[in-house]
Amino acid sequence: MSLLTVGTVAFDAIETPFGKTDKIIGGSATYGSLAASYFTDQVKLVAVVGDDFPKADIRLLESHGIDTEGLQIKAGEKSFFWSGKYHIDMNSRDTLVTELNVLESFDPVIPDSYQGVEYLMLGNLSPQVQKAVIERLDQKPKLIMMDTMNFWMDIAMKELKETIALVDVLSINDAEARQLSGEYSLVKAAKKIMEMGPKTLIIKKGENGALLFNGDSVFFAPALPLEEVFDPTGAGDTFAGGFIGYLAKTDDTSFNNMKKAVIYGSALASFAVEKFGTERIIKISDDEMEDRIHRFIDLVQLEGKF
Repeated sequence: MSLLTVGTVAFDAIETPFGKTDKIIGGSATYGSLAASYFTDQVKLVAVVGDDFPKADIRLLESHGIDTEGLQIKAGEKSFFWSGKYHIDMNSRDTLVTELNVLESFDPVIPDSYQGVEYLMLGNLSPQVQKAVIERLDQKPKLIMMDTMNFWMDIAMKELKETIALVDVLSINDAEARQLSGEYSLVKAAKKIMEMGPKTLIIKKGENGALLFNGDSVFFAPALPLEEVFDPTGAGDTFAGGFIGYLAKTDDTSFNNMKKAVIYGSALASFAVEKFGTERIIKISDDEMEDRIHRFIDLVQLEGKF
């Protein structure tokens, strides 16, 4: 099944306790599209970059079967740039530089060849842009998944809630769930958020795994214990891309299949943090993926009677 990913294609500069990078390819749509490409060869991308963005990086996306017809390249303008420094616990970071550049006036254009997509992933962008994408599709996809962050809750809560009401799956972290709902208990928070529109809610808890809510059903997926975490920057977007990519591959949006999708998304995210930027997720073998999935299954599989 075809999948449209909308978000940022950008430059990042990252510093962690394990090292630092100069400008490297990043962005929510970059990570999400690459992750989804392991499940479907019908990933379509809508984003914007400046003419400073390397053609080699666009070819990298295309080499993973990602359709870049919807990637706008603005002549004479610069790409979105973010720089951050992670603390020793790798769960907190300081933003050093944010340059919106082309993103400041981003008006998403949906190519005619993208119409009729079955699945839609809305990466972290302004809720107005996310809503515009939904409205510009000729027909509603089978499933719309959306990511957002506390920044939009701070400055555009009304617009954010309007967009949330249009989606099927919302993916946010635990702090964002509490801010959006006004509830400290994540169970209460989930109920309030699902009343806003989404039938399904994913609450990411970083190194503590992820919670999947659907009606009264709840599923918990642990995070895989890793010896080293080099860079968590794109982990959430990689998770989201893996999640919806698996749903698009199986064309099954049942809660039971979403449980499997959470595991696949978590597995891909565990690869992403092992190297800086996209370095690790651009070359995952089938054997590595299978082994990683089995390691996740071993974490939760119980034998014997209680």
